[in-house]
Amino acid sequence: MICPVCGHDNLEGLDNCENCEADLRTVDIPRATNAFEARMQAPLSSLRRRDPEVVPADAPVGEVIARMRGSAIDCVLVARDGRLAGIFTERDAMLKLAGRPLAGIRVGEAMTVDPVILRPDDTVAVAIQKMAVGGFRHIPLVDEEGTPTGIVAAVDVFHHVLAPG
Repeated sequence: MICPVCGHDNLEGLDNCENCEADLRTVDIPRATNAFEARMQAPLSSLRRRDPEVVPADAPVGEVIARMRGSAIDCVLVARDGRLAGIFTERDAMLKLAGRPLAGIRVGEAMTVDPVILRPDDTVAVAIQKMAVGGFRHIPLVDEEGTPTGIVAAVDVFHHVLAPG
């Protein structure tokens, strides 16, 4: 019996791993897998892809807001040298810019710096956990180099999880 903790090959029937003492009593009990569990463990790459709107950090915030309104999107990803630097959301606009003149303000000054990110091989369950803990509706999806490749939106995650079947 292979220990799920350390990978040690143990004799069948042992209660604890000979190598790390992990509990082996329930390792061989079949686990029911249903459609809901399968959807929760699906990689984010299997969800509907949302191509990101990416803007440079030095873009005028007024132009970025106009672009968001014109495209009916809730957020844009902010990049420096092709890598994710931040995210600018409707919430950022409301909390950081309300009542201020927008002239001369760059999106890099109002964005959320160093946002929580996801990768295509992260699971739907990981996305839900990060969204719930952080109170996010959108999380940037990046590749290994930190280049923005998409946006994971809460609405898409929950449509996937709650899909019939």
